[in-house]
Amino acid sequence: MKNYIQAEEWNIIESGFDPHLNKISESIFSLGNGRMGQRANFEETYSGESLQGNYVAGVYYPDKTRVGWWKNGYPEYFAKVLNAADWMGLELKLDGEVLDLSLCKVTAFQRVLNMKEGYLGRKFTAELASGKQVQVKAKRFFSIANDEIAALHYQLIPLNFSGKLDLTAFIDGDVKNQDSNYEEKFWDEVSSAQDESGSYLTLRTKKTAFDVITGVKTVVLKNGKTVGLAINKLPREKYLSESGSVELTLNEGIDIYKIATNLSSQNYATADLLAQAKKTVQAAVAKGFDELLKEQAAAWANKWQEGDIIIEGDVAAQQAIRFNIFQLNQTYTGKDARLNIGPKGFTGEKYGGSTYWDTEAYCIPFYLSTAPQEVSKNLLVYRYKHLEKAIENAEKLGFNKGAALYPMVTMNGEECHNEWEITFEEIHRNGAIAFAIFNYIRYTGDASYLKEYGLEVLIGIARFWKQRVNWSADKKQYVMLGVTGPNEYENNINNNWYTNTLAGWCLKYAMEAAEIVKEEDPEQYQRIVAKTSLAEEKEFADWKEISTNIYLPYDEEQGVFLQQDGYLDKEQILVKDLPASERPLNQKWSWDRILRSCYIKQADVLQGMYFFEDDYDLESLRRNFDFYESRTVHESSLSPCVHSILAAKLNDGDRAYEFYLRTSRLDLDDYNNDTEDGLHITSMAGTWMSIVEGFGGMRVKNDTLCFNPFLPEQWTSFAFTIGFRGNQFNVKVTKDEIIINTTSKELLHINIFNKLQPVQAGETVINYRGLLV
Repeated sequence: MKNYIQAEEWNIIESGFDPHLNKISESIFSLGNGRMGQRANFEETYSGESLQGNYVAGVYYPDKTRVGWWKNGYPEYFAKVLNAADWMGLELKLDGEVLDLSLCKVTAFQRVLNMKEGYLGRKFTAELASGKQVQVKAKRFFSIANDEIAALHYQLIPLNFSGKLDLTAFIDGDVKNQDSNYEEKFWDEVSSAQDESGSYLTLRTKKTAFDVITGVKTVVLKNGKTVGLAINKLPREKYLSESGSVELTLNEGIDIYKIATNLSSQNYATADLLAQAKKTVQAAVAKGFDELLKEQAAAWANKWQEGDIIIEGDVAAQQAIRFNIFQLNQTYTGKDARLNIGPKGFTGEKYGGSTYWDTEAYCIPFYLSTAPQEVSKNLLVYRYKHLEKAIENAEKLGFNKGAALYPMVTMNGEECHNEWEITFEEIHRNGAIAFAIFNYIRYTGDASYLKEYGLEVLIGIARFWKQRVNWSADKKQYVMLGVTGPNEYENNINNNWYTNTLAGWCLKYAMEAAEIVKEEDPEQYQRIVAKTSLAEEKEFADWKEISTNIYLPYDEEQGVFLQQDGYLDKEQILVKDLPASERPLNQKWSWDRILRSCYIKQADVLQGMYFFEDDYDLESLRRNFDFYESRTVHESSLSPCVHSILAAKLNDGDRAYEFYLRTSRLDLDDYNNDTEDGLHITSMAGTWMSIVEGFGGMRVKNDTLCFNPFLPEQWTSFAFTIGFRGNQFNVKVTKDEIIINTTSKELLHINIFNKLQPVQAGETVINYRGLLV
């Protein structure tokens, strides 16, 4: 674990420059706006270690799979989010010396991510080999007010000399992915143009043929007067630049502005890209950097009004939750149902930037509560539009009759993950998608989603589970063989309790959903029956039989659900007895050793108990929590949040807080030594869940908002804002009270500690300690 980020409520601050930490900081200080984003690479030349990254949402490349032993059913490619053109590049030469922090003596350095207003600031003082000293102040942002715009202001001040600055501003599209399987570059140049309005470079992805135009207008000012730049005519592919020279005067600054756009053929006709890019850049330049920044601050103020969390008495916890919320809102805005939430967002290449089950299991609750309803609905519609591909994916593995297996990893609905134990066996992802439909309807009350989209998906998923189980003559129950559960430190096991539990629930829910649609809209129901060729009587009878008789492993002596058959055959050495020098296991142990151990990567049985908590009493939850938590190494970013929520439910304040801090500061403190690859965006939603569902105890039951608050002893109070069915609620929890403000003008009732409480417009104060008596 590293701890170099300064704690402050609204800012992420790095003071001092350590090149060994640079790639970690490039991830932490990343920017984005849902449409495009960028790692915190330096604007000026940097020859030190760096992971360059500029990204455009939805643009990908099907990189040919690289495996040593091909198996039937393997996808032929792994979809990669692409490192796109670098729009902010500057080469700065001071009397012939290149400004490069890798070669300079850096005497002062600070990076600040201003989360309140949505920009990255950086300032440093550097001494070149010649002894020349310069001060640089830079500020940049990706606009959420206009998600086609990014902007940079870079100021350079000579501190102990006057001389000449030779400046080159460029767009560099000659880039590659660090994770390219065959060292291939994924872009071809289509066209380029330069004129007074700016520089415009159009690239096209190989194979997928996405066109992306990057347009930049660069303005250089000295004492408020424009310094002319000359267009460079270079025989260099995928690269545009313009250059100029400026006489530097001691202690007088030079200001460089770059206004940029990235537009893709997803949203504009290819023939219109250049004209649209010019129009977009010119409109932004006309507003100017300062006005664009004001718009950015106002847009972020609205975001924070919708979903801020305030913690009093714990600055580290406060900074962490805002960082997580900030990055989630930078990654996904819900404006486009073709987009989803990559595990690294716009912060790195790892995991391909594709869609995983993380979206449904972890991200849906965050967007349900903090964004308009259509945002979370778009995440579900995304899966509906991939239903035919999910059916094709199942057919490739030998399933039939409309069975749907959603991919573990995808960009377009087609499976593109190529590790057999995940591609073929981690089928619990199907259940997470079904649960997300249930969760969306439970929260919003929008049951019409079933007849519009949801029921077709549920039928496909139910058909998959029906074919995936088999009858065990020995157990006299239905079993599921050869699977991998959420705990990926177990592969090819039988009867994973979580997967079997989900399968049984999915079959029941599909029948319930069908009954709802049939009753509320018979005409729509018959349309779906015809479209899916649903044999109601036979299929429903099969689904009921399986869901009623599915095998769920249980150990009577321990009183716990068994993660899978044979789990107790493993040597049961607890995590507390593992030497610290041997962790993390995935970096210290062989895979063989991990698979033979009892250690759990992430919540598995506990994930199921979190989903279906009403089915289990507190004592059962406590037994399973104590048993499995002591064997869990939390080497998945998705693990601590579930443990935090369940610990809070068990009134275990110490562990709830410990797991909250771990999940919320996972990247800020680089807990798992992997932040340099990019941030763990989807698990950040789990951080939000840890507070709102964990410490706040928020649930929706019987169409009613419920709270069972729990105040960590480290905090004086905490407060959060959520939207629920057209109303906004501001909830504050102190030692003795829960204070609620709502926008509703009607009298509402909220369940607090299982007692209905009236709430209406204005402030409602409830002494909840009295409710516990």
